[in-house]
Amino acid sequence: MFGQYDDTITTRLGFNSFMGKILLDTSIQEWIYAGLIMAAVFFFSFFFKKIILRRLVSVAEKTVSFWDDMVLGIVKSIHNLFLLAAAVYCGSLLLTLPQDVKTYLSKAFMTIFLFQMALVGSQAVKIYIEQYRHQKVDSHAAAVTTLVSIGFVIRLLLWSLLLLVALDNLGIDVTAFIAGLGISGIAVALAVQNILGDLFASFSIVFDKPFVIGDFIIVGDFLGTVEYIGLKTTRIRSLSGEQLIFSNGDLLQSRIRNFKRMQERRVVFTIGVLYQTSLEKVKQIPEMLRDTIEEQHDVRFDRAHFKEYGTYALNFEIVYWIQTPDYNAYMDIQQNINLSVYERFEDHGIQFAYPTQTIFVK
Repeated sequence: MFGQYDDTITTRLGFNSFMGKILLDTSIQEWIYAGLIMAAVFFFSFFFKKIILRRLVSVAEKTVSFWDDMVLGIVKSIHNLFLLAAAVYCGSLLLTLPQDVKTYLSKAFMTIFLFQMALVGSQAVKIYIEQYRHQKVDSHAAAVTTLVSIGFVIRLLLWSLLLLVALDNLGIDVTAFIAGLGISGIAVALAVQNILGDLFASFSIVFDKPFVIGDFIIVGDFLGTVEYIGLKTTRIRSLSGEQLIFSNGDLLQSRIRNFKRMQERRVVFTIGVLYQTSLEKVKQIPEMLRDTIEEQHDVRFDRAHFKEYGTYALNFEIVYWIQTPDYNAYMDIQQNINLSVYERFEDHGIQFAYPTQTIFVK
């Protein structure tokens, strides 16, 4: 018990003597100058950052240039903690401090500087990807999808590299640290295997490209336009407006129908006429339908046949191809065909069938 008490007293005396040496070796005048330099550097850099931000915001609102947005994002990423650390380090240069203290301050400032560089680099990569995404999402959707994942990898490598440099700067054995991460990484991988499954599924989507941003897809009973492909989830905007969120792993295990890559649209529809229609007019109907479809633009006629004797109508099946995947174009063409068929049937006295039931009484 008394030994522990003596150790505590010795530690306190050693710390007090150490602090006393710092205070005695540095005059009050040096402390005042150092404090003034610290305050001047911090407040000057702080207000200079505010002024630059205000100026850059006004410039960015008036221009569509990429570089002013990049500079604005980088300036925003400069943390006040870094400004404070820079001010303290500048002030410490005026003080007569022990070599150990100078070494500690230098390492602390370098560590904070490295993390600030990581923030700046990460922000620059993020801004570049967002800018590229807005400019190329319509013309190069596949490249945008790939670049988003590549950007994540670049930021991950940047943070990892600067973290290792910071640990080495602090005197930590980086080799042993990496080896320890490799052993513990196995346990972590087993614990988060579902998350890692979605992560690797996202890379599969990026490089295999079953769909890209902007594609209209159907997954099971859900359909919509791909808005975002993330590391864990893919987000789709449905026709009714809500956002659908799918796990990447589940998405790749589903049957996906990609309508954006459809080169042509095959259309099949049926028309029924009354049983009372004469044989001569029934023979003329396939030719009428052929002429009607061939009048349309961007359409390739396939066939038109008297298909069957229906329950209450003579049914004709028509098939044609639209040379564009656009759904609105398809509906416009189908509407024109319906109106034209209606007009031709009216001119020839042909009546459309509708559900009826005839009872013969003997």
